[in-house]
Amino acid sequence: MDSSSAKRRLNAIHGHLVPVVCGGDGSHSGLRANPTAGEFLCEQGYSVVLPEKLKTGKWNVYRSARSPFKLVTRFPDHPDIGTLHDNFVHAVDTFRDYKYLGTRIQADGTVGEYKWMTYGEAGTARAAIGSGLIYHGIPKGSCIGLYFINRPEWLIVDQACSAYSLVSVPLYDTLGPDAVKYIVNHADVKAIFCVPQTLNSLLNFLSEIPSVHLVVVVGGKENEVPSLPPSTGLQIVTYAKLLSQGRRNLQPFSPPKPDDVATICYTSGTTGTPKGVVLTHGNLIANAAGCSTGTKFYPSDVYISYLPLAHIYERAYQVALLYFGVAVGFYQGDNMKLMDDLVALQPTIFCSVPRLYNRIYAGIINAVKSSGPLKERLFNAAYNSKKHAIMNGKSPSPLLDKLVFNKIKAKLGGRIRFLSSGASPLSPDVLDFLTICFGCRVVEGYGMTETSCVISSMEEGDNLSGHVGSPNPSCEIKLVDVPEMNYTSDDQPYPRGEICVRGPIVFQGYYKDEVQTREVLDED
Repeated sequence: MDSSSAKRRLNAIHGHLVPVVCGGDGSHSGLRANPTAGEFLCEQGYSVVLPEKLKTGKWNVYRSARSPFKLVTRFPDHPDIGTLHDNFVHAVDTFRDYKYLGTRIQADGTVGEYKWMTYGEAGTARAAIGSGLIYHGIPKGSCIGLYFINRPEWLIVDQACSAYSLVSVPLYDTLGPDAVKYIVNHADVKAIFCVPQTLNSLLNFLSEIPSVHLVVVVGGKENEVPSLPPSTGLQIVTYAKLLSQGRRNLQPFSPPKPDDVATICYTSGTTGTPKGVVLTHGNLIANAAGCSTGTKFYPSDVYISYLPLAHIYERAYQVALLYFGVAVGFYQGDNMKLMDDLVALQPTIFCSVPRLYNRIYAGIINAVKSSGPLKERLFNAAYNSKKHAIMNGKSPSPLLDKLVFNKIKAKLGGRIRFLSSGASPLSPDVLDFLTICFGCRVVEGYGMTETSCVISSMEEGDNLSGHVGSPNPSCEIKLVDVPEMNYTSDDQPYPRGEICVRGPIVFQGYYKDEVQTREVLDED
């Protein structure tokens, strides 16, 4: 083992130990385990270990201590919710007049204050869109492509797919036009929702995607939509027109079953063509339900949607936010203007990736250093005092926020109470910095598209950073050694391992444990 690897391991061990203080002089008499060390959090425990098989096998399977005897498959308070359609019906019935979808983009394209659509209004729109698709002859079980960035219509179309047993297939430009063409043909997509910008890309290869019979332009104007000869078998309509056609020809819902396919999420894959991950309604509901046992949101919460809805990270959050009746405000569509959107929306929940959090961290540090010696000393003193209080389970003085940290909180709107990080590792220093400066819960998690997103996440009250928490109560995890060795640049061998994940899969009316995915990791 090289020195850098050994140093990382020693630092990890050091983080799991705290000094024992005795006597009035504050002297140390030894070490004890940190309450959040290893597998265990406080008295409850982070996870429990079980045998791989009931009567035989190693005790090497880990489950959340929140649900050690049964994997979570449904929301505990609403076990009747088994599909995304059920979840949306629950939200509309419970939060009908609450704000749901908000945007700053006005009808004329200008940017103003956030305008909101209620849950009830969104429910009416999803029925019209789904009915409009049936009006155009799109059969049950068809794949529907979504080829545009985050905006209210994205979620409405997605909910329409759920209500009428259609399968949503996100498409996105970052994969390139060839990949979009491949996905459309591979999934046998029958209809595509796009915006004028992505319509231009589609027009270049419409003849190469013969399965598509309908293209719906979101935000398009009737006089700007091209018309195609009837011989093509393809029709292009605006979203507004489809909405109107659906309202005049409303159809009853065709609800899916939990084991029906809800979406196919294509990822770039490490090699070759994009890989389609097939996820059922039961998969997505189980994952969100598992997360809900440790994280609660409320109708008073506001969330900003800017992470791509084509990715499972944002998609899974939308399932949970819907269940709790959270208001979802969308960014303008330009990452460079995201901070302006945050100030205007004043969200309470913000989910992002380390790249943005690192920029926020660097921006604050640079601002402090350029503020002058006096303000820099004040910040450092306030930061250390607040950190000491938080790490010892105490409430920091409100004066610290008033003097120093409220100005920093205002950068994200001033009301943030929950920050989430995923997609790649977040530096422990940055996570601690965010916790202290924004005075809120900061959660780092680990997941994959193949597992409907969350595999593990940090528990509330855990002040130890540098890890990704406990297993999601909807899955179980096994760590497996791999015989093959990897080698460092100087030909030194080091071991490899696999993370195997298993979750409850709805299958023919009962729950069957089925291996969903596994990922090979190199040990540090």
